[in-house]
Amino acid sequence: MAKVDQSGVLKALVILAAIVVVFAGIKTAANILVPFLLSIFIAIIFNPLVAKATEYKVPKIISVFLVIAIFVFVALSLGGLVGKSLTELSQLLPEYREQLKEQFSWLTAKLATYNIQVSTAILLEYFDPAAAMGLATDILGGLGGVMANLFLILLTTVFMLFEASSLPRKIHLAMDDPAMRLGQIDRFLSSVNNYLAIKTLVSVATGLCVSLMLWAFGLDFYLLWGVLAFLLNYIPNIGSIIAAVPAMSLAVLQLGPGAAGLIGLGYLSINTVMGNVVEPRFLGKGLGLSTLVVFLSLIFWGWLLGTAGMLLSVPLTMIFKIGLENSAEGHWLAVLLSGDDHVDEQVEQHAAIEMTDEKA
Repeated sequence: MAKVDQSGVLKALVILAAIVVVFAGIKTAANILVPFLLSIFIAIIFNPLVAKATEYKVPKIISVFLVIAIFVFVALSLGGLVGKSLTELSQLLPEYREQLKEQFSWLTAKLATYNIQVSTAILLEYFDPAAAMGLATDILGGLGGVMANLFLILLTTVFMLFEASSLPRKIHLAMDDPAMRLGQIDRFLSSVNNYLAIKTLVSVATGLCVSLMLWAFGLDFYLLWGVLAFLLNYIPNIGSIIAAVPAMSLAVLQLGPGAAGLIGLGYLSINTVMGNVVEPRFLGKGLGLSTLVVFLSLIFWGWLLGTAGMLLSVPLTMIFKIGLENSAEGHWLAVLLSGDDHVDEQVEQHAAIEMTDEKA
């Protein structure tokens, strides 16, 4: 019995050591892996367009290069917009600090009438707009550093799109299933495709709604905050909060606390509609992650792969979860990663099955 216990402990230690070695290798090779991962996600997102064009008898080489041309145009346009906006924002930060100083001077004078002594310098130290807006600068700047490898990303994406149609057959053969009877492989590929494609469309719609709302309020750099909302929408629950902080910080300085509060309500409304109405309609409830898992995945992938890892954290975790759901051995871990809605749904299904068995 002791030998069995020692064998189990030794096996667990070997597995943990292997995981540590793998993670260390991933972190060391992050500069190579991040462009490769971005290429995979871009290929997955655009593959349905290539497949649809093929159905209309469009030659594959034409459809692939047309899709890549659209991506390059959008990427370069957004890159130019973000770069210009960040430059202007950094130039205007001293002016925003002066505006904040004036507002704090009024606040400290008002508090002094109630015998509450607060230093303006201390308030400026703890409520510096550069800190909140620096968050957006770091995220967008880090992603811009990754996009410096744009040519490598595009070249890899092109080859992936050409190989996409044969990928399911290759996976079936690799899994020793030449007759293609393992339905979970097809379900896995289909689920990943649908999740990323729909999530991208919803993120684009979220970014557009945020930009239009901020434009209506007259907030500076409304397109920049829309791009940030688009990127961070890949991180549910937490991403919308992070995206709203820089825009609301600027709104307090430029438009006042009242307008900033209304903008906060606007962010809340947009993300409530997109997250609780639009996404479940197309994605269903079966792909949800718990809020804790979302937060931990954000920290983990951000530590492992940097800024791009933060933006890809939820898609990467979703791929693991979908794969575990389609595996009998890993289904228990997929349940632990799931949100409350998914767990409640499974409990109801088990209860219905038990009632059916009892009646039978």
